[in-house]
Amino acid sequence: MNDVPKSDLLRFVERTFELAQQVIARYSLKCSKRRYTRPQQVVLLCLKLKKTTTYRDLVDELIEMPRIRDALNLDSIPAPSTLCKAFDRLEMAVWRVLLRVSLVGLPLDGVTGIDASGFERAHASAHYTKRTNLTIQQLKTTLLVDTATNAVLDIHATTTRKHGTQIAPQVVKRNVESITVLAGDKGYDDQKLRRLACDHDVRPLIKHREFSSLHKAWNTRLDTDLYHQRNMNETVNAAIKQKFGAFVRSRV
Repeated sequence: MNDVPKSDLLRFVERTFELAQQVIARYSLKCSKRRYTRPQQVVLLCLKLKKTTTYRDLVDELIEMPRIRDALNLDSIPAPSTLCKAFDRLEMAVWRVLLRVSLVGLPLDGVTGIDASGFERAHASAHYTKRTNLTIQQLKTTLLVDTATNAVLDIHATTTRKHGTQIAPQVVKRNVESITVLAGDKGYDDQKLRRLACDHDVRPLIKHREFSSLHKAWNTRLDTDLYHQRNMNETVNAAIKQKFGAFVRSRV
């Protein structure tokens, strides 16, 4: 077994487990049963996404993956419901920290683009939503992308109707150390956002909404080479939807 080379899947598990152990507490509660650690659960959830499989299928495949179990120090295999509940308990902040740590070593150049995309939530049970009088709204996701590597630096998700100018300041404040240039379309044209960027030594490359000839003149003076790099956001959004789908599942 030791002579068999490592697969890409095994290297992915080892790297993710190493990162998770750096930033995530070993157990969520003092009274936890301590059968599985949070880093182990996080890696299994990441593995599920990478393989685009279900909880039940992942657990079934783990039976035939002794090297994956050894890499995670798993003495037993968790039930599908255990992983599902673990996912519900993990806060968004945990995923953001894990995402940030995973970027260490990448050749980021600080030129970033910000853009939003929608994910449908229409796959919820029609019977359930009718009985509970629920209105399923679209999930709005805002991505901050490094244009040199197409790496996602941060993500913001909401089901509310927040405008991009309300979301962007939060994203910028969390990532000022990774941003030197912030490129955005006219949807992010806001003086407060521009001032915030300048206060943190970030160059805002955001098109003005053209209400006057002065706004048109300002737009013609944009550094087009840098500004058009924000198109990488659309490339990343399209790649994510192509790989994982353009909707959020209510059942997995």
